Amino acid sequence: MGVRHAVVAGGGIGGLTAAVALSRRGWRVTVCERAAALTGIGAGIVLAPNALRALESIGLGPAVSAGEPLTGALGLRTPDGAWLSRTGATASRYGVPARAVHRGFLIDALAAALPPGALRLGVSVGGVDEAAEGAVVVRTSAGELRADAVVAADGLRSALRGQLFPRHPGPRHAGETGWRAVLSGAGLPALPAAETWGRGERFGIVPLADGRVYVYATAVAGPGTRPADHRAELVRRFGAWHDPIPALLERLDRREPDPVTVLHHDFYELAAPLPRFHSGRVALLGDAAHAMTPNLGQGGCQAIEDAVVLAHLLAGGTGVPAALAAYTEARLGRTTRISRRSRRMGDLARLSHPLAVSVRNFAVRATPSAVTARGLDTLLGWQPPPGPDRAPGSAPASSRSVDAKEEEQ
Repeated sequence: MGVRHAVVAGGGIGGLTAAVALSRRGWRVTVCERAAALTGIGAGIVLAPNALRALESIGLGPAVSAGEPLTGALGLRTPDGAWLSRTGATASRYGVPARAVHRGFLIDALAAALPPGALRLGVSVGGVDEAAEGAVVVRTSAGELRADAVVAADGLRSALRGQLFPRHPGPRHAGETGWRAVLSGAGLPALPAAETWGRGERFGIVPLADGRVYVYATAVAGPGTRPADHRAELVRRFGAWHDPIPALLERLDRREPDPVTVLHHDFYELAAPLPRFHSGRVALLGDAAHAMTPNLGQGGCQAIEDAVVLAHLLAGGTGVPAALAAYTEARLGRTTRISRRSRRMGDLARLSHPLAVSVRNFAVRATPSAVTARGLDTLLGWQPPPGPDRAPGSAPASSRSVDAKEEEQ
């Protein structure tokens, strides 16, 4: 048998991770990305311990370890600054500290790990067709490609998901809109990573490993709501909240030396789970498979998990269809549970009636830390399968054991 070929549709975090993982398992890979250049959207991402272990298992640990990790307690606050809850540092419980990085940094690190010539920019994937001799033909804007397997990592509005599951209802608006920006951290004191919950509004602060600060905000709004001035809207909503939020909002107006871009997007999710994550020789991963709300910070992390598990199974001794069926079995249940948890968290955060908010805040404060920790274990305690740089049996726990714990939650 010759070297097998995988075509990856989409050059985002999940698609690039899958391409790197497959190439290190002996596959030839071609990544088709519709954009003319790889750009990390101007926002941050928290690489939780589960995602970091997945990246380490394919040899990318050093590539994402630059700068300072997230240290100290993470938590929830009220607009006056009082703490609702604080969670201990991740390193002491999970063996590795979470890292918050700019998405551009992560995209660059993944792209640099690809084999030469694997990335094709400005090329979109329109569909796939069955071919003879156990292969598929991938229809792209630059012509047809023949592949042994296809990885559909083409995002929330996935064209391949639409072809494979035409009856699926697709993305649903999640009832919120959000803003994101990355600011200079110069002159600021050390900031704890925290999210502040108001009445139907949230503001998050995450120090990045490179010294900058990632901020985000959410508000209950219908689809397509667009303020005339995003900076003025954020000041109107959050300008009277606790320090350092007002000082951070002032930095949104900076033009020099580094202009600040404020991103604004509505939240969408695949509220109805797909029946499976594969069809024939095509596997879906990341947002194409299970787009979720950002309330648990696990969207990108789950895409990384998907990619590493998929590559592990495709490198096994079974054929491609059997490996993809095993991929669905390994990933569908876990991602569905996490998506539902994220949705429930969003339901709590969106509460706006004063009485409902008071009850919510009381419940959060009254939740024992041990209960919170057990809930985090099912998210962050996941272990990757053995990879090219991880010896079998070296992980302290298997992904199956963590999934079993999830069923108990």
